[in-house]
Amino acid sequence: MRLQKATRCALFAVLELAQDPEQQITAADIADKYQISVNHLAKVLRDLARAGLVTPMRGAGGGYRLQANPKRTTLFEIIQLFEDFGHDIQNRAEDGDHSDIGQALKQVTNEIDNIAISTMKSITLSTLLKRVAMNAEKKPGNL
Repeated sequence: MRLQKATRCALFAVLELAQDPEQQITAADIADKYQISVNHLAKVLRDLARAGLVTPMRGAGGGYRLQANPKRTTLFEIIQLFEDFGHDIQNRAEDGDHSDIGQALKQVTNEIDNIAISTMKSITLSTLLKRVAMNAEKKPGNL
């Protein structure tokens, strides 16, 4: 599965904020860390704020803080803001190929999409952060 740039930016931002939900981080700091455009990230953060996942902090030393609960917020909740899963499934179902092979392929690809969605719904931010920590421990020099 290939995610759009905005989706990846959103995941980077939310996961960065989820590491310490009490800390506020600027868009510029997140953009620098992940080498992404601060302007693009700012747009993504506005979308995340509208969805109630992050809170913008105004004033000197402002930034963003995670509003969502990392133990309950799933990858799907973030990804669905930027990806259109249901639309793709619907388009495949109506693409006009009514042959037996075409119908079988549609069923299989719809099933794959549904499995991917179910998997994303089962992975919370906390779960993914644990995986990040495990990967960091496995890196050479981190003994």
